[in-house]
Amino acid sequence: QVQLVESGGGLVQAGGSLRLSCAASGNIFAINIMAWYRQSLGKQRDLVASISSEGSTNYADSVKGRFTISRDNAKDTVYLQMNSLKPEDTGVYYCNLRTRGTFWGQGTQVTVSS
Repeated sequence: QVQLVESGGGLVQAGGSLRLSCAASGNIFAINIMAWYRQSLGKQRDLVASISSEGSTNYADSVKGRFTISRDNAKDTVYLQMNSLKPEDTGVYYCNLRTRGTFWGQGTQVTVSS
């Protein structure tokens, strides 16, 4: 089994920054994709950014140039650096790991005030 533990959410003013972390543990295979999803109130859960074990990244258009996803394979940890935050970035951010199976973290709240 795989466990994902997120941290780093909180309340920030528009224009500010936050850094999310997600540590994975358990039966993790070397080839995998880690990602961050966001679910805003009343909306579906959407992909924010993903990164493969080889380092290839993918971003939602709405966050390109503001967010950066990275990972530390030795620690099985993925990060999301969020800069120039906007109120529309508010939501619950979920860590996701796709390996031989798909796993989700419990989510961390990010609130951006205007």
